[in-house]
Amino acid sequence: MNGGLRDRQFRITFSRRLGHMALDTSGLTRPVSKDELRTFSAGFGTRFPDAHETRGVVGAVTVIAVSAVFVLVGIVQLRTPGPGLVFLFVGATALVFAIAQMLRRPGRRAQAKLDRFARDNGMSFHPGVAAPQLPGMLFGIGRERGSSDLVRAWDPRFIEYGNYGYTTGSGKSRTRHSWGYIAMQLDAPLPNIVLDARANNGLFGSNLPVSLAREQRLSLEGDFDEHFSLYCPEGYEADALYLFTPDVMARFVDVSGSLDVEIVDDWIFFYSTRDLVTLQPTQWERLIALTDAMSDKIDRWGRWRDERLGLAHPAVRTPSEPLASLATDPASAASPGHAPRGVAHAGRRLRRGPAWGAIVFIAVAIVIQIFIQTR
Repeated sequence: MNGGLRDRQFRITFSRRLGHMALDTSGLTRPVSKDELRTFSAGFGTRFPDAHETRGVVGAVTVIAVSAVFVLVGIVQLRTPGPGLVFLFVGATALVFAIAQMLRRPGRRAQAKLDRFARDNGMSFHPGVAAPQLPGMLFGIGRERGSSDLVRAWDPRFIEYGNYGYTTGSGKSRTRHSWGYIAMQLDAPLPNIVLDARANNGLFGSNLPVSLAREQRLSLEGDFDEHFSLYCPEGYEADALYLFTPDVMARFVDVSGSLDVEIVDDWIFFYSTRDLVTLQPTQWERLIALTDAMSDKIDRWGRWRDERLGLAHPAVRTPSEPLASLATDPASAASPGHAPRGVAHAGRRLRRGPAWGAIVFIAVAIVIQIFIQTR
């Protein structure tokens, strides 16, 4: 689907959501007056006592300082082209990246615009929190974890749009990872299911922050596998087919084909390796349209129940029943009256697998190093 057609579909979806009302994005583009900025800044500490902003700045400043040292060492050693050029290249690259990260961080003026935009559309703004207590795979990795630029909606379900970062490694291998995410609360806990979008995969495969055991991969009908790799806990294949009926799969392909998706506990997360919360009106039209389109399809997920928690009741499925039939007959996959809400232990978390991308990268680096040393 080309970009123009997709943008048109997003706008149509959003206009249907609000009826005659349109998303008010003027707060994102209208200049912030001195009085507005003064008022916002003066009340910042009172409104957001738990705001998390310092660590990201300190990390970026540290990277800039270390990068500058690399650049200076490279310049000094230019008489020896090999090491000198390497130091200069690594230092300059890291320096440019760190400065870009700093410039991308919203200042008070940008935060005031996001706050104004949120209020204009019945939402709320928060500058960010340290180590957000969310169950997604993204939120338990690394250190110096923190979310930023949070815009939250509360009706008809809780939705949080945010940017997120964490740090891995130390010294020269220290890396700051930046993501954007959408968190939507569901009506009931569900099995841990991941949709790994093929559109954003890199040279070494998946860009997910963790690696999943391949035995949990489930192939679905149609061309869905061309867009996503779906992982579900072993033994929950029929449940995945109940949740991902053809119409739901089509909706995921249409509106979230470039985002990775995770269902865990009573949440569904959409992950992007780029900031999702920005000051761009068209970006917000896409985000709102995406969450509205998905809410329309996942409402019935609240009726799912894990029969493993209600084994004393008669089973709805029989072992001989073909899985394919469940995709077209959702009622045969689960019955809301046969088990309490919740997920049995086996379905709560996917099993992790070896990080093949990192292994291949390290192997290639070792081969290159050996080649250089033997010349």
